[in-house]
Amino acid sequence: MSRRELDAAGITDPALRAAYARCRRLNARHGKTYFLATRLLPLERRSAVHALYGFARWADDIVDDLDRHRTPEERDRHLRRLESDLASGLRSGGGAEPVVRAVADTAARYAIEPVLFTDFLSSMRADLTVTDYPTYAHLRGYVHGSAAVIGLQMLPVLGTVTPRQEAEPHAAALGEAFQLTNFLRDVGEDLDRGRVYLPGDLLAAHGVDRPLLEWSRRTGGTDPRIRAALVAAEAMTREVYRTAEPGIAMLDPRVRPCIRAAFTLYGGILDAIAEQDYTVLHRRAVVSRRRRAATAAAGALRAAGARWQARAPRRATTAGGPAAEWKGSVG
Repeated sequence: MSRRELDAAGITDPALRAAYARCRRLNARHGKTYFLATRLLPLERRSAVHALYGFARWADDIVDDLDRHRTPEERDRHLRRLESDLASGLRSGGGAEPVVRAVADTAARYAIEPVLFTDFLSSMRADLTVTDYPTYAHLRGYVHGSAAVIGLQMLPVLGTVTPRQEAEPHAAALGEAFQLTNFLRDVGEDLDRGRVYLPGDLLAAHGVDRPLLEWSRRTGGTDPRIRAALVAAEAMTREVYRTAEPGIAMLDPRVRPCIRAAFTLYGGILDAIAEQDYTVLHRRAVVSRRRRAATAAAGALRAAGARWQARAPRRATTAGGPAAEWKGSVG
């Protein structure tokens, strides 16, 4: 399937094809929910999405991989090396790392603003030293770079049927919603890395602090104050989803099934957290295989219908009849 995606995208250089294939493997291995949704995209756009995910994952692993036992200084050097490689790649279309070659090529093809990558790497660097966020406003500053910019990077790839500026706030909100969902799901794992991504003022409003979270993680104990804080964090996250949702209708009809599926599946993580009574400090909430399969099947039907409708004007023109005009912007 990766060959068909690369062929459809017009990527012919063998080294560049290998770089994109590397990104696709990263997406398939680490972003199961995201990868499943990506398979609903038109073939020619999937490789670009894999490249954006692969680069983000590569950078995230530099700061988060517990198995590497690197000091913060060593991770900072690796991150700066990646940043330098990306800056060079964005200028020249190359890059030492395969993920950089692929993402630089994608940025050039879709005219993605370099500042979006700069902001992303700035948030990745924050993970080396910042261990908590006192308010939601502080957290949103971090999330802008770690997630909102991903939505903005994706927008030129997906295409819109409205001026892109109208869709941008919703695309940014969708990236933020996905990130906040991950924060809620991964509270325990993040604690193991010494970080708390739930706003300090939200926790304090329910009588929760880091020592209480660490006690719960360490002992398996529960506390009603923790549950109340997590319920509040879920409500906060669902509000961001509501901000993001109107943007789906602003996208190219052929990509809407993919984004709708991702929207549904990530929202399903919140449902799973609630169903498990907010025990995220002790076990990871996941969407069931049955629900993932059902969402993917429904998305596949919508995607097939959208592709058929997109071809309809061309068929009408060929037949000599009046063509229904449809335009989607990609640039």
